[in-house]
Amino acid sequence: MASTYARTPENEKATEPLASEYPKTVATPRHVMAEPREPPRYFAVVEVVLRFLLLASAVVAVVVMVTSKQSKTLVIPISPFQISRTAKFQHSPAFIYFVAALSFAGFYSIITFLFSLHALLKPGYHPKVVSHFVILDVLLLGIMAAATGSAGGVAYIGLKGNSHVQWAKICDLFDDFCKHIGASIAVSLFGSIVLALLIVLSFYSLSKRIPK
Repeated sequence: MASTYARTPENEKATEPLASEYPKTVATPRHVMAEPREPPRYFAVVEVVLRFLLLASAVVAVVVMVTSKQSKTLVIPISPFQISRTAKFQHSPAFIYFVAALSFAGFYSIITFLFSLHALLKPGYHPKVVSHFVILDVLLLGIMAAATGSAGGVAYIGLKGNSHVQWAKICDLFDDFCKHIGASIAVSLFGSIVLALLIVLSFYSLSKRIPK
């Protein structure tokens, strides 16, 4: 005799598999890349100010060096004659290189200052400007440092002389010329420090865009 099986809600509930019997699946967390952060806006303001200072220091250093010409009338004690001597920056290859390097720095500063000012007025454009200029800033710093060091070495010999090789000092005669040279080198050193600060600021600004 066949047996009949009545399907009741209690029977269906008893035959359903328990939730614990299903295989457990673990959701794999996805690695979400963080969006690069924009550097603060005051970075662009500081960069514009520093690039203006770099431009001003390069122009002032070149102008002071070029206008350092001084003429002196020297009396020869042996004979009653007088000779005129002129000191100018063209007499030293180091000073010529200094003027050329600082002139290039001034021209470069004009371009970068205008781009930085445009980046300040146009938000979101600043990181692109920084990434393009940071390598050129490093190269320019090397050029300016070499020019300042070579001119400073020649200026020191003119100020102190060198008794070992019988190089006489000239700053006791051409005092105005030496003052111009010293002031020009000091301004160039200030410009080199400003450029170094610009490089540090650029690297720090780029590091802010690295996702963490």
